[in-house]
Amino acid sequence: MADAMSDTAMGPFAGELPRFRITATNDRHALDAAMSEDRAYSAYALAHLEYGLFEQAEFWVAEGQCGHGVLMHAGGHMGRALFAAGDPAALDAMLSLHPGPLTTYLATAAPEHLPVLERYYSLSGTLEMQRMAVTAAGFTPVEGEVRRLHREDTRALNMLYSTEGAPTGYSGETIEQGVYFSAYEAGRLASVAGTHVVSPNAGVAVVGNVFTHPAFRGAGLAERVTSAVTAELFDRYGCPLVALTVNPENAPAVHAYRRLGYELGAKVIEARLRRRDVIGLGPALRRWMARRAGHADGVEEASGETPGGRDTH
Repeated sequence: MADAMSDTAMGPFAGELPRFRITATNDRHALDAAMSEDRAYSAYALAHLEYGLFEQAEFWVAEGQCGHGVLMHAGGHMGRALFAAGDPAALDAMLSLHPGPLTTYLATAAPEHLPVLERYYSLSGTLEMQRMAVTAAGFTPVEGEVRRLHREDTRALNMLYSTEGAPTGYSGETIEQGVYFSAYEAGRLASVAGTHVVSPNAGVAVVGNVFTHPAFRGAGLAERVTSAVTAELFDRYGCPLVALTVNPENAPAVHAYRRLGYELGAKVIEARLRRRDVIGLGPALRRWMARRAGHADGVEEASGETPGGRDTH
């Protein structure tokens, strides 16, 4: 990562905004190191260091004496997603230059990032969630009959996910590229767990899409299928860390995951994002100025601030 800046919020002039050196990078080792302080929090972005996903993502790192940050904009077959980590002022500096596409999904941000994100995006469907994670050493599997799903199960899977009226469109490719296990009751698909992303080379996977038909809830099926997915990620894919995201108010789900060995971690925010600067002239102008201030190819210099500051509309 780039060396820290010498000018900070208490630089030559009192009240000066902290400045950051911002670099776009495709250095997997540097990015892994930058996100390793809390690998469970960063699991989704770490998984995008995997070949095939990495080519569909853009990463920036920001360094300043007052803090650092990482920003990812990802696309491709998994859909558009944004990941943010680090100091809110560093995130502000990066988003002022690189707000990304007009619409995207906030896959991971910390609660303290929310005021910064609201400067650049209109948020909808905001979820206050919590990360949980488990290692192979801490994993306690549960027994029970399960079956791994494949392409031919696509229709049944979509029917289950749409039980409560939400539209679904999972493809056979999604199922084959991920890890999905199911439990059947009375001859019908009753519960399923899958993955958002799997990265054996980065050593991380993210479990998700856990759903049980309302008629079969309370019987431990979600715990059983989540256990099967987690075991497969450890045994077959060799991922040292498996993470998931849970609503902390969903006590049955939290208890089920804890019985499997998952431990509570950082609070995270998810939301649908729509950029406020629709045309993008502001970021384009700021990028031009930041590159001139960077004094080196590929380096940008920009200021950032914590909540309550500049108008970015």
